[in-house]
Amino acid sequence: MTTIIRCHNILHFAVVMSTLCLALTCPRVTAADSNFVIEDCAFLAQHDNTEQAYVLMVPKAWDQSMPISILIALHGHGSDRWQFVRQPRDECRAVREVAAENGMLIVAPDYRASTSWMGPAAEADVVQLVQQLKIRFPVDRVIVCGGSMGGTAALTFTAIHPDLVDGVVAINGTANLVDYERFQDAIAQSFGGTKQEVPDQYRKRSAKFAPERFTMPLAATTGGKDEVVPCSSTLRLLKKVSEHNKDVLSIHRPNGGHSTNLADTRKALEFVLKASAADGK
Repeated sequence: MTTIIRCHNILHFAVVMSTLCLALTCPRVTAADSNFVIEDCAFLAQHDNTEQAYVLMVPKAWDQSMPISILIALHGHGSDRWQFVRQPRDECRAVREVAAENGMLIVAPDYRASTSWMGPAAEADVVQLVQQLKIRFPVDRVIVCGGSMGGTAALTFTAIHPDLVDGVVAINGTANLVDYERFQDAIAQSFGGTKQEVPDQYRKRSAKFAPERFTMPLAATTGGKDEVVPCSSTLRLLKKVSEHNKDVLSIHRPNGGHSTNLADTRKALEFVLKASAADGK
């Protein structure tokens, strides 16, 4: 049974978490759907001592004596932790369906919503979240996925922390933030400066420059007519990674735009789940 903890302030929050050894996990609200119990949670970020939020979707049928895989779902620009939990769009629906069919725990963080772009604070939050979830749950695999900004963030996080990721699915994301031209004000705020001011941050967060770190199963969906997040850098990354990694899937629609349909999203997720299971992860 899930423990529900009511926290009245940050100090109380920290004391309760320390006492219960739950790595600062604090379920605040619970609800239910047909497959999951949903918890709206918060933790005290080690990065800057702010309260940060995330949603857990715990499979109702999960046998708590058994290991469980985690599917981290990273939302797009302008959204927040509820995108993959509530939205009916195909990408979000596919994540919920595949997770339910495979008995996976969905973790949907704000990661500094709504203009995250996996900057340093967001990166630190996701690292901390993975660590605390491994304390609370008997985790066997961590799969990271996301759409648009979230797809970019999934690639960025994996490139920086490959040791924490057993599989990654990028839906309509970019692998090159050095050359990317959209949402520059938000990205500069997230990264701590512009491309000219902090060029190392843009390079560090561009998966294109670290293909050797993608040793885990990788799948990406792209659209040839995507003008929001052009696909060329992701396609180049996939090609480069496939030179040393057999578990790479590219689902490219030449006439596709900035979205991925249900079937393609499911295919990408199922590929990574099957490949990571075969790898013994």
